[in-house]
Amino acid sequence: MHSVNIICHEFVVAVSFVACVVGLIILLDNKQQKNETDATELILFRMTFSYWLVYCVAFAIEKIFLPDWKALQMTLRITTALSYFLTFSCIVSLPLHKFAMRRVEE
Repeated sequence: MHSVNIICHEFVVAVSFVACVVGLIILLDNKQQKNETDATELILFRMTFSYWLVYCVAFAIEKIFLPDWKALQMTLRITTALSYFLTFSCIVSLPLHKFAMRRVEE
């Protein structure tokens, strides 16, 4: 049962890796933003996708490519934890930024 959960999690990480790459390609459109708020939102979205991409790569290296290297595993676990928390902070920052900009406009 435990191995089924790991395979499922690895599949979800692989799919989210592809989704992050597609999201970053979509966000690479270099049109001029109307104002500072749009530019900040675009940067937050790019940061979210980038941090999650780092998480996916570090997870893949840790679980798939180097499962027996104990010295490198700790570094990869720290990297996955930091990128996970940075992704979370960007996701939380986006609605907070929209809320703050709406209050300034009022």
